Amino acid sequence: MRKRADVLPLAVLALLADGPLHGYEVRRRLDVRLGAFRALSYGTLYPCLRALQAGGCLTEATEQRQPGTVSTKRARVVYEITDHGRERLAELLEEAGPSAWEDDAFGVRLALFQRVAPRTRLRILEGRRARLLERLEQLSTSIERTQAQLDAYALEAQRHGLETVRSEVDWLDRLITAERRAPARPGVPAAPLTEES
Repeated sequence: MRKRADVLPLAVLALLADGPLHGYEVRRRLDVRLGAFRALSYGTLYPCLRALQAGGCLTEATEQRQPGTVSTKRARVVYEITDHGRERLAELLEEAGPSAWEDDAFGVRLALFQRVAPRTRLRILEGRRARLLERLEQLSTSIERTQAQLDAYALEAQRHGLETVRSEVDWLDRLITAERRAPARPGVPAAPLTEES
């Protein structure tokens, strides 16, 4: 949960960059658009919103009721990104170190790739691929060492894990190739050429 919470400010700022939202809608869109936050509680979301607000990244306003309407419900609080929040979002999007390609963050980062410079996308994809190749080696070694001690189902579970990682490596290879071949967009720095390009 900790690593997923680490990427939550990025996800929240990215959603609010598209327009103001109230807390319920932020939570719903985190689930629908970014998937990694399906079980996100309000007890995790609201402290994140408060921290972003305290850091000057968000402002909040109470949603105005229509004149002449009466409601027993509380007025909803609407969150809006500030200029400082947009700057912080740009900084977070360009981070491409190990935390960007770990399991809990990679899916969120991938979903936000449209906002990321090509060279950063490529670094994240290559980092994810390298991490999975390490995992592939560890799984292969584990299967070789323990297969005589495992029952058929436990062995199949390990083989399934191995195939899942191999499949993701193949998928990443295709994404990396496409990223290297993509034409540069005006105003967006191109991905660096490597010996493999």
